[in-house]
Amino acid sequence: MDHNNLEEAKDYFQHHMPGNVCFGCGVDNSEGLQIKSSWDGDESVCVWHSKPHLHGWASLLNGGVMATLVDCHCMCTAMAHAYRLENRTMDSDPHYKYATGTLSIKYLKPTSNEDPVVLKAKVTEVKSRKTTLECSIYSNDELTATAEVIAIRVFDSSKRDPDSKFT
Repeated sequence: MDHNNLEEAKDYFQHHMPGNVCFGCGVDNSEGLQIKSSWDGDESVCVWHSKPHLHGWASLLNGGVMATLVDCHCMCTAMAHAYRLENRTMDSDPHYKYATGTLSIKYLKPTSNEDPVVLKAKVTEVKSRKTTLECSIYSNDELTATAEVIAIRVFDSSKRDPDSKFT
């Protein structure tokens, strides 16, 4: 797998989320994880490089950080998938935002904190506001964790509520 080509992709989902200060996926959070997700066929891919302060044990990625990576990658994938289903660009109206309904991770093997982490997610079902995804996490081309995630659409700008916290 050529991670460099994936990392050079210009149309990251997160670039279409103005004002996003989320710790995991917010481009407006300079101290966050700054993940970048994009399409590779029918699945989304995120190649992420850790920092030493995110260790679990020496040389291993913290499990909570892994959960955050999965969570944010899948919420952004659910959003991008909704636009794709409607055959429109992610910078078109209406805008959507998703929040985590459930997140279930199976940690299979230790994940390196010194090598790139690759996440791959696929939408398996969409029912109204609920999108179900499967996500796989790789380290050194080895599957280290899997997850099932349910994303809930919590904001649709065409139904804007002036009192909403999600504007």
